[in-house]
Amino acid sequence: MRDGVLITDDVADAARASLENVAVILEAAHASLADVVKVTIFLKDMGDFAAVNAVYGEFFPNPYPARSCIQVAGLPLDAVLEIEALAYVQ
Repeated sequence: MRDGVLITDDVADAARASLENVAVILEAAHASLADVVKVTIFLKDMGDFAAVNAVYGEFFPNPYPARSCIQVAGLPLDAVLEIEALAYVQ
């Protein structure tokens, strides 16, 4: 979501908005994307993996956090993807 609007027409834009939201949540916890140790990406269509992977590379520093990508039959509100991130914060 961006500005409360679910993005369903462009998977790269949806991934970008999701990761921007993750970054904001982490910042509120005095953390950053560099603290993320595991990401799980749920895709409606595995054919979108390359586009999402490109966006993923824009947000995470090398070495990249561990990652799983799973195709699902459906997501809430007919979303094209969902991203879950786990961070380690001391």
